[in-house]
Amino acid sequence: LVYSAVLCVAAAERCFPDGFKFGTATASYQIEGGWNASDKGESIWDRFVHSRPEAIGDRSNGDVACDSYHKWRDDIQLLEDLNVDFYRFSISWPRVLPTGFPNRVSEDGARYYGDLIDGLLGNGIEPVVTLYHWDLPQPLQDLGGWTNPLISEWFADYARVIYDLYGDRVNTWVTFNEPTAICDIGYNDALAPGLESEGRGSYLCTKHVLLAHAKAYRLYEKEFKPKYQGQVSLTNHMMWFEPETEADTELTELVKAISIDRYCYPIFSATGGWPPALERYIAQKSAEEGEPRSRLPPFTQEEIQLIRGSYDYLGLNHYTTRTVRRAAAGEEIGTYLFEGVKELGVTLGARPEWPTTMSTWFTVYPPGFRALLSYVKQQYGDVGIFIMENGLSDSGTDLDDQPRVDYYRDYLEQVLLAMEEDGVQVVGYTAWSLMDNFEWMDGYQSRFGLHHVDFTSPSRTRTARRSAKYYAAVARTKDIDAKYEFDKMAEL
Repeated sequence: LVYSAVLCVAAAERCFPDGFKFGTATASYQIEGGWNASDKGESIWDRFVHSRPEAIGDRSNGDVACDSYHKWRDDIQLLEDLNVDFYRFSISWPRVLPTGFPNRVSEDGARYYGDLIDGLLGNGIEPVVTLYHWDLPQPLQDLGGWTNPLISEWFADYARVIYDLYGDRVNTWVTFNEPTAICDIGYNDALAPGLESEGRGSYLCTKHVLLAHAKAYRLYEKEFKPKYQGQVSLTNHMMWFEPETEADTELTELVKAISIDRYCYPIFSATGGWPPALERYIAQKSAEEGEPRSRLPPFTQEEIQLIRGSYDYLGLNHYTTRTVRRAAAGEEIGTYLFEGVKELGVTLGARPEWPTTMSTWFTVYPPGFRALLSYVKQQYGDVGIFIMENGLSDSGTDLDDQPRVDYYRDYLEQVLLAMEEDGVQVVGYTAWSLMDNFEWMDGYQSRFGLHHVDFTSPSRTRTARRSAKYYAAVARTKDIDAKYEFDKMAEL
């Protein structure tokens, strides 16, 4: 390790500084399986895939997935081999609280995550824990889910249970993963709960998620931080956006406001509340539609103060860049942030020279990452940015995944440039994902894993790809040009 660090200093322009952390990530529904093990409750994803199998590209589900509910020790071994500093995973709310409420805590569910956390710490790996990665207890959805204003209290009650269980061993918390997916895609009939209420239900969801985050943050700040000195924030999926033509520049700024700033401005800005340009736009459009009030629900002054400043870092997931243009008259606009934004009359695309991936929404453009990081700094100052997801999807058929290695190297280079030339404070980087998993609407057709998973095998065999070997070398040396060995003859 000492020798590697010396080499790293010699090539400082391609090397991350001391203290910078590397990790990898997964999510509960995507890997755990055990969907009805012990007394676990039903989640909205259990209900969604079982009642609407046609909504998933290959009609698969996460009932077994990677079987990490039983194979968590194998997962820890993969993490050891990767030399990572931390492992970001999520807790399934209905696995710990089967009814969604704290009246009953599952002993088996609580033990599962406790064993995982202890196993990580015993191997020198820091647990980074996400409280909510999309698997809402179905009983809460039956009460209105994220459109019910009481859900912010229900989430804070859940957070208290988890802080009580693991706060002495977990120092980094993520309240929510990707509110834009929870609210804008979940209420555009694409992700669970599969409801169609874009521009109304999606905005109620946004407000209540922000309030739920703030209440969970303030709870930790008041009762747990004095004892454990941990850090809490949320992380959102941030694409970068570029105008297709110069005429689309102003429209592109509105897309940034609705996609990035709607979830950042209330928390990280000096004033709080909704982004002013977005608030004006939706109020005006609502009036033109004959609405008696804006479809974007207002915050009270008390709510603004509750949410503003509810962070210890800024979490950020990034994969791709999209181009922005105004949709033509009569042109159909696709799913929010996959193909377009109906609220703004926007179609999203990509430049022809950007390489494509297995995910229809995903093209490769590394400079977009630096531009995004610089934008966040310009908008919100010198907040420490924790990159919570970044990675590449492919078909998963080849262990020799050189394009994924190239993606990681090229995107990490842009992170370095943002840090060294733009003064952006990035504190950590998370590769998505530790292994192939249930990739939501794509099922098992697109793979993001550093490790291949054989989903036809009862043992769900994990096998390291070239990218795992590369990333292990980067995590060990902090050098994006680190040398590594890979058996090119390895076959599936």
